[in-house]
Amino acid sequence: VGLGLGDHRDITVRGLEAVRKCDRVYLEYYTSVLGVDHAELERMYGREVTLADRQFVEEHVDDMLREALGKEIAFLVVGDPFGATTHCDLMLRAKELGVETEVIHNASIMNAVGCTGLQLYSFGEAVSLVFFTETWRPDSFYDKIAANRASGLHTLVLLDIKVKEPNMAMLARGKTVYEAPRFMTIAQAVAQMLEIEDVRGEGVYSADTLAVGVARVGQKDQLLRAGSLAELQSTDFGGPLHSLIIPGPLQPLEKQFIETFLRGPSQ
Repeated sequence: VGLGLGDHRDITVRGLEAVRKCDRVYLEYYTSVLGVDHAELERMYGREVTLADRQFVEEHVDDMLREALGKEIAFLVVGDPFGATTHCDLMLRAKELGVETEVIHNASIMNAVGCTGLQLYSFGEAVSLVFFTETWRPDSFYDKIAANRASGLHTLVLLDIKVKEPNMAMLARGKTVYEAPRFMTIAQAVAQMLEIEDVRGEGVYSADTLAVGVARVGQKDQLLRAGSLAELQSTDFGGPLHSLIIPGPLQPLEKQFIETFLRGPSQ
């Protein structure tokens, strides 16, 4: 069941009816997060909501599926159920076990970015940007942005989130200790992207490249800003979740929309 992007009230009427009929309700909360605590979901739905973290989905989800052979189970997903490949895998596992499934869709960041005025049919392949570490600084996103720009297409850059991630040093000592949640900001994303441009030097983008930053799309305090990558890097977008768009060539309507709604008074 897709929950949309805002809060507990964004579930569809059909989704709410389905959840209230279920014997057990799970909330997947590691590919994305809602703007409210899961307790708000419990109050609205009238059901206890069990949090399904990465470990649950990757290691124990078959237990939930076997449970669904004899009970009605709701698996709640922030955004749309098919916004992450994890959920496609879940459907395949259900099929193998003979579990009947029903999907109830909702809005996701993949279509809600239309709020920027950039036309959805002009977007190319979306890319994910992960937190760099000292030993892992992947740059595959760079080639995809290059391909999209060469084709005159916009690129949606999805920024990394880390929820209930184990501390690897403690894990090596036989102890399971979880890191504090981390959500990549637009400033962090721009810094990493410019670092890769410096390394690759192919001129795919620069600090002066026009970009669009979006934060908390679908929530009351959503923030949309357009500017150069350097300008967005110095902009405070507030709390999570953040995403970034590298536009291709703008159509007149897109340009007008950005100038009207997304440019700050000093720009």
